[in-house]
Amino acid sequence: MGVPWQWGRGNGRPPAPFWKLLEVNLVQGWRRLAAIGRQSKLLTTLILGFVAGYLGLAFWLFYRGLKFANQFPGLGALLVERLWYLLFAFLFILLLFSNLVISYTNLFKNRETSFLLTLPLTPQQIFQWKFVESVTLASWAFVFLVAPMVAAFGITRGVAWHFYPASVLMMALLIVLPGIAGAWLAIGLAQYLERRTFQLLIMGGAVVLLTAAYFYLKPEPLPQEASDSRVLVVLDRMLSRTRFAELFFLPSYWISNGVLNWADGALAASLFFALVLLSHVLFWTLLTFAQVGRPLYNAASAVQSRGSVFGQWQWFRKWSRRRYQLHWHAGFLERFFSFWRFLPADVRAMVVKDLRMFWRDTTQWGQTIMLFGLLGVYVVNLRHFTSQLSNPFWVHLVSYLNLGACALNLATLTTRFVFPQFSLEGKRMWIVGMAPMGLLKVLQVKFWMAAIGSWGLTLGLMALSCHMLNLPWERTLHFYGIVTIMTFVLNSLAVGLGALFPNFKEDHPGKIVNGFGGTLCLVLSFVYILLSVVLLAAGSPWAPANMSVAWLQGWSWAGFTVISVLLGWLPLGLARKRLLTFEL
Repeated sequence: MGVPWQWGRGNGRPPAPFWKLLEVNLVQGWRRLAAIGRQSKLLTTLILGFVAGYLGLAFWLFYRGLKFANQFPGLGALLVERLWYLLFAFLFILLLFSNLVISYTNLFKNRETSFLLTLPLTPQQIFQWKFVESVTLASWAFVFLVAPMVAAFGITRGVAWHFYPASVLMMALLIVLPGIAGAWLAIGLAQYLERRTFQLLIMGGAVVLLTAAYFYLKPEPLPQEASDSRVLVVLDRMLSRTRFAELFFLPSYWISNGVLNWADGALAASLFFALVLLSHVLFWTLLTFAQVGRPLYNAASAVQSRGSVFGQWQWFRKWSRRRYQLHWHAGFLERFFSFWRFLPADVRAMVVKDLRMFWRDTTQWGQTIMLFGLLGVYVVNLRHFTSQLSNPFWVHLVSYLNLGACALNLATLTTRFVFPQFSLEGKRMWIVGMAPMGLLKVLQVKFWMAAIGSWGLTLGLMALSCHMLNLPWERTLHFYGIVTIMTFVLNSLAVGLGALFPNFKEDHPGKIVNGFGGTLCLVLSFVYILLSVVLLAAGSPWAPANMSVAWLQGWSWAGFTVISVLLGWLPLGLARKRLLTFEL
């Protein structure tokens, strides 16, 4: 299997394959960044401005929140400490899922990995590089999210300068452990996915875990006489379901104690938890780098030779034999859309083709389910959060924050999956362009298909959240209308920019989104949502008296209408005009 680590290049020996792969990819990444900086000053300025704006806004929000919590003597420190444990616990879980998805895609659905397996390299050496790449891709957002909070926490506590580099080192150690766990889970999933027992265990385990999490995380309601009790007793009872974040064997508990103890000046205790984290990282990293070669090769062979993950199910084999006989049979989608006689035949064929391509790409619909699943869990738990809300100010604030959460989830969906749709035609674009329906009709079909599909999902989540918030029917209809407008605007923006900035050289949606058009789409979507939520909350007819300004209501709706029309019509109109003179 080869030596897992080969340090240095001394005595004229060639560099180790891992370091050579790392060097080549770093050079290529630097050249791409330099090329973007030379060719598109706008893209560079846009990215830097967005990053600086996010960091500044996030730091300000965390700083104000921590400062507000610290105003309560005794209670503030307790709340901040518990929130710190919860933050790292949930981020650790999210990092585990992120590493699982990215590691599976990077190891078994990546053309570079397939190419490297044909070279005179051991599977262990290939895994070493792909592990570093997967952990970097899965964890950079974690550092980007936590950095403003750590800075705000340090300023509110008045810590010494060495708190910040120590926190960075401990967070760098933390991200390795979910990366290792995600890589092992991805390899096990790839190797044993076709086994029926394994499939049943996965489905049954997922149902049991979700049910247990639902009942365990359900907050305990406070009795009416709780107001007569001591404040600390009531607070401890309210936070009783969050004690799982303080389990001593969780890595998130180690880093939380390390950071908190360092901030309090208890350097010996902080160093102890940091060394515990370091020992686990070193042990599992060396074990993984030395022993994962053979499992990776077996899993890659199983994935490449697998016809279907449902091959062990008798009903699927019978259905497959009936379907793939000598004569062709129409599939489910063809039979379903054959009843839609009001649609032209070419439109139905285009819809069937796009839906089938989306279904065949597991990573796309899997990430879609994860996005809306996480938001669905949040919506379902709204009733526990809002059961004690009686102040109109907080009801109004929570309802519009909920609108922002649904809209941000929709923006992520449109940027990640709708924007690349035009570019995914790739080298087949000349066939589509020469077809009788033409490129303009193709663009229209993609827009309406994406808009209707995302509208149904988002409207369902909004209906559920309004029900959980116990909003009256007139406010519920109000949010329905807003979500409908924002859905069509965001889809128009994604489809229009996708046609204005196509990339036919790439066949991976993630790499298409990483270009100038995808970055511009993401930034414009976030800016549109932020401006819309702020304007609509300020101009709402149900705003509390301390938030309502009479003259602002008309201007707020006028501003929302102007930016919606501008972002909903301009990109799609420019894309239609460009396709009239588009050269294949």
